[in-house]
Amino acid sequence: MSEESKTKTSNIEEREITKANGGAALFGIILGLFVSVGLIIAGATLVERKGAIGGITIVFALVLMTVLCIMFAGLKVIHPNEAAVYTFFGKYYGTIKNAGFYYINPFAVCYNPSASSAFNELATAFTKPALTDKTESGVGTSPSASISKKISTKTNTLNNRKQKVNDALGNPVIIGAAVIWKIVNPTKAVFNVENYNKFLSTQCDAIIRNNARLYPYDVMDENSDEKTLRGSAVEIAESMKAELQEKVVEAGIEIKDVKITDLAYSDEIAAAMLQKQQARAIVAARQDIVEGAVGMVKMAIDQLNEEEVVVLDEERKAAMVSNLLVVLCGSKEAQPVINSSSIY
Repeated sequence: MSEESKTKTSNIEEREITKANGGAALFGIILGLFVSVGLIIAGATLVERKGAIGGITIVFALVLMTVLCIMFAGLKVIHPNEAAVYTFFGKYYGTIKNAGFYYINPFAVCYNPSASSAFNELATAFTKPALTDKTESGVGTSPSASISKKISTKTNTLNNRKQKVNDALGNPVIIGAAVIWKIVNPTKAVFNVENYNKFLSTQCDAIIRNNARLYPYDVMDENSDEKTLRGSAVEIAESMKAELQEKVVEAGIEIKDVKITDLAYSDEIAAAMLQKQQARAIVAARQDIVEGAVGMVKMAIDQLNEEEVVVLDEERKAAMVSNLLVVLCGSKEAQPVINSSSIY
């Protein structure tokens, strides 16, 4: 395809198709069929008296009946939150986005290459050897039963598969996301991309992978302002949403939201990283315990000195501090030992 033809295809402007009321058109077609049947009967009667006129009447009635039968193809039903894009002999004809019963040019064809791709995939599945489980093989349903060339404008959810990627520090992580999207321009969706579902899924995979490489899963310093996949998931998801919207706007898709649904270290390093996190938690807990224990020891010594309960020299203070810190900082409950003799 030349550059000029590509430009023309991507610059197609969506326009509402010229249509008539489907109910009135159906009534007119049925009425015309009754008239054509009546003309055939009348023509058969006239053949006996006026052969030529009767023959012409029958031919006219048959032609009219044929035209009316062809006109049935112009009756279209559009359900709520659906759209249909039509072509007329290979050229863009128009789009219907409002729900209702309409009559359009009977030679206009609903165009949706994504539906054709889905039909081919389903047909291929039917040609494969039958499986014992009918739910897996699709046995029992017609290939065309669930395939429609109309485009759904409902809000959809793409549950992106989990991917294994390396974060900014080179650690393998498992990440997945859910994308909430809808089609806002059906014309672009069918003319600018071959299959908008696959297009969106591929772009989502690439953007999640690229964004995950820019940030570490976590940082060692809790006071650091650096963005991480674990701590800044909301901000990173917003960045993914903006980047994904830029990629899929050509396909007439609007990205409503992106959420990171799965985030974890890969299996091969998950155990090591868990031990690392546990060690950090233990160190942080010990720091708090030591700070509290020192404060309690200082408070005890100061209170003993102020109330003059007992006068301790520096050596006895050191021993008391040591014993208190052992009791307060120990990971197990201390066993008391009663000293029945003098402390000197």
